[in-house]
Amino acid sequence: MAFEYGGITVLSHPIFVEVILPFLLIFTIIFAVLQKSKILGESKKQIDAIVALVVALLAISFGQAIGIILQLIPFLAVSLVIILVLMLLLGMFNKQGDWDATFPKRLRTVLMFVAIIALVVTVLLITGSWNFIYDYIFFEGGDSNIFINIVFVIVIVTAVAGVIWGSKDNTSSPSSN
Repeated sequence: MAFEYGGITVLSHPIFVEVILPFLLIFTIIFAVLQKSKILGESKKQIDAIVALVVALLAISFGQAIGIILQLIPFLAVSLVIILVLMLLLGMFNKQGDWDATFPKRLRTVLMFVAIIALVVTVLLITGSWNFIYDYIFFEGGDSNIFINIVFVIVIVTAVAGVIWGSKDNTSSPSSN
């Protein structure tokens, strides 16, 4: 996978961009997850470091994995900037530290759902799976039965979920006369 770099500096050199930075990113994330989860035991920094080192070295040995990471990072950076701007704009109208008024639970849930969908679509686009899935759903033999079936199942699941969650105990107690 060939990448074009903007300039000739140490920070834009292919070894730095394709080897050192991805290695440090993967090592740091794996090490932090192992330390936080304590999967390998408590106070086992050396073992966590060795596992993180091995995983990071294995990851950078596969060019396709590094290519996906290098393409996901700009999406991450742009997304975080958009979220920061949104938080700054909404934060102007609140008291300091009063984020519950700005981001009620439903809004946070919707934003998280949108972020997950955006991430899934981005990964599908980067890996080239989006075209395969799109063609399979809409153009498989000129028949879109799969798409119609998926929509039908989603409608049924949504209706059942609405009935189950919408039927909170709304019965009133009989009034005594």
